[in-house]
Amino acid sequence: MNRTKVIIRTSIIGIIVNIILSAIKAVIGLTVNSIAIVMDAVNNLSDALSSVITIIGAKLSNKTPTKKHPLGFGRVEYLTTTVISVIILYAGVTAFVESFKKIINPSVPDYSVVSLLVVGIAVIVKIILGLYFKGVGSREKSDALIASGKDALFDGVISTATFLAGIIYLLFKVSIESYLGVIISIVIIKSGIEMLSDTISKILGERIESDFAKKVKKCVASIEGVHGAYDLILHSYGPDRLIGSVHIEVDDKLTANEIDEITRKIERKVYKEYNVNITGVGIYAVNTGDNEAARIRGEVSRIVTGFDYVIQMHGFYIKIEDLYMQFDVIVDFAAPNIKEVYHNIIDAVQEKYPDYTLQIILDRDISE
Repeated sequence: MNRTKVIIRTSIIGIIVNIILSAIKAVIGLTVNSIAIVMDAVNNLSDALSSVITIIGAKLSNKTPTKKHPLGFGRVEYLTTTVISVIILYAGVTAFVESFKKIINPSVPDYSVVSLLVVGIAVIVKIILGLYFKGVGSREKSDALIASGKDALFDGVISTATFLAGIIYLLFKVSIESYLGVIISIVIIKSGIEMLSDTISKILGERIESDFAKKVKKCVASIEGVHGAYDLILHSYGPDRLIGSVHIEVDDKLTANEIDEITRKIERKVYKEYNVNITGVGIYAVNTGDNEAARIRGEVSRIVTGFDYVIQMHGFYIKIEDLYMQFDVIVDFAAPNIKEVYHNIIDAVQEKYPDYTLQIILDRDISE
């Protein structure tokens, strides 16, 4: 079964379960006059709506690419996750307002053993559903399903608290459910804010995961003729659609035909092993058969890496006869002033090699 069908099937299960739970909790909440259970029912209904939006997102994201959107519609899933986060946030705010009203104008609940037993069963069902959603979401790389799974697990905790509040009332005739409703709503609001923040972060563009970046670079560097892989950039056009570029170091004596063969091997291997489309391969020429060039490279490397916050120097190439030197340097984002470090590097290298024309590129710390 393909990814879209799995997401839709999982979401349909979520819709059915949440509608049933919402209806049962609404009836119980209104019967026993419990604001906490009613708010829990509303939350279940919002979860069902979230699953509907997840289905819409999965369908839209799987549309055939068009001339206007040649890279497809995969990012729609990020937008649907944003909508789900807003719905959760709205449900939390609504629950907070209603619960606060009940604190000001309290009403006495009328719990029964049967009603609490039903709520207890709902807790178990919700936790199972949450774990199921998270498992499928992680396997299929669906942020919307993962978000729904997290929300369902939160609901399980919330329903557990409601269940305990009912037991406390039955045993001690002390009603804490209005205050519990406020606590529940705060948890929901916090969950919504965190999900919204995570999704917006992905839409803005996040740093590539360290382990994944290292694996892709290692894969690139494993191709014969490649001395090193740098400046890996990946753009996400959906959970399973990564497109990017990378720079490689190769011997300066290679022909265009040989370099073309290397880049094609890189594209094929990275796509086969990591499902990543490498659409651009930049070239750094490496001096070959020149001991003096190697000596200068080592000396420059010691100067550059001697500065605090310097992560890496790469792409070094020198033309001794032309007194020309070039390389890239990466400075950590943690540096108080990145440009100051960069200019200090230029000054230090220029002082050591005053007769050389320098071309030092300040690279961004984009990936490991």
